[in-house]
Amino acid sequence: MLALALVALSLWSLTVGASAIPLRDLITALTDPYGASRDSIVLFQVRLPRLLAALSAGSALAVAGAIMQALTGNPLADPGLLGVNAGAAFAIVTVLSLTRIPAGPELVWVGFLGAATAALAVYALGSVGRSGTTPVKLVLAGVVVGSLLISLTTTVLLHDSGTLDEVRFWTAGSLKNRRMADVLPMMSYLLVALAVAVSLASQFTSLSLGAEIARGLGQNLALWRAVSAAIVVALAGTAVVVAGPLGFVGLVVPHIARMSAGPDYRWTIPLCLLGGAMLTLLADTLPRALLDRDIPVGVTMAVIGAPFFIHLARRRTGRNNATGAAA
Repeated sequence: MLALALVALSLWSLTVGASAIPLRDLITALTDPYGASRDSIVLFQVRLPRLLAALSAGSALAVAGAIMQALTGNPLADPGLLGVNAGAAFAIVTVLSLTRIPAGPELVWVGFLGAATAALAVYALGSVGRSGTTPVKLVLAGVVVGSLLISLTTTVLLHDSGTLDEVRFWTAGSLKNRRMADVLPMMSYLLVALAVAVSLASQFTSLSLGAEIARGLGQNLALWRAVSAAIVVALAGTAVVVAGPLGFVGLVVPHIARMSAGPDYRWTIPLCLLGGAMLTLLADTLPRALLDRDIPVGVTMAVIGAPFFIHLARRRTGRNNATGAAA
């Protein structure tokens, strides 16, 4: 049902924009990719790349968020909240500023490096102290590292107007002006990473049960934590290249997936793949449909995700208080 809804939403998204395309004309244009008509040009040069970018980034960030929540035991974990997106964005902006190379698919490796470095910094900072790594410490470390990287990224852009002109919409989480030549190479990386994530879903279920239970089930924790971290870096780094540092997708969708299908990651991962794509596409399309304005998807996701995060934090705090009172 979710897959069918995603197909319907995708078709609707292709009809929405400054130049409306009726559904009948859309079907005709889809069958003529090299046509010279206005509808074919708008569809294949503007809307289809944007659609693929939304689907790719949304599915990647949702699956990355689900894996991070299993890996850290933290229900508030998210590539944006733990600084992974900010690390990838800072690395990309810095390389663009220093090298003056045009933005393109080759920046995916820069995104991987930035995301991995930020993840290591957050984990190291969150491990300081006698209590070791805890969910609250990881979130606080992510806020600190992410805020620092965002500030550094802003500093680079303020002192380099050329790079600012090139990436100002991208840094807000925008899918505007995406080209097929930029999106298709990114999709190849994402498809491999998503396929690996789906195939290892049972391992993520074991990780989510806690270290003691995972060891009891015979899982090599060091190995599977490293594998999980590598998948998260690949997914989040590529998604940032495609859509910029888009937040809250990896927080909202995994919770909805678990509420719908339970804690088994063999269901959670596929549902996150579809749900993340659907939520991101909806956040990108609704402002154009309702307001007739092109608002960056990152802004729309912040409006959706911030209240959701506050709700989760309040619910978690309430549970901790109730546990303390009972003790």
